[in-house]
Amino acid sequence: MKEKRQRKRERGEHYSAVDVFLELLFWIPEVLFFPFRVVFWLFRGLGKMIGDVWDFIN
Repeated sequence: MKEKRQRKRERGEHYSAVDVFLELLFWIPEVLFFPFRVVFWLFRGLGKMIGDVWDFIN
């Protein structure tokens, strides 16, 4: 699929409606889940940092 897109771009063809629809289908889950993953990573990192400090104190 990627090769077809590259060939289309080289020939100067534009995106079709199906291409735009497929791009949206792939991007919607990323846009929806990215904020939750960032919050999860922040809390996980903070928890590890607090645990390391706690281990250093004790």
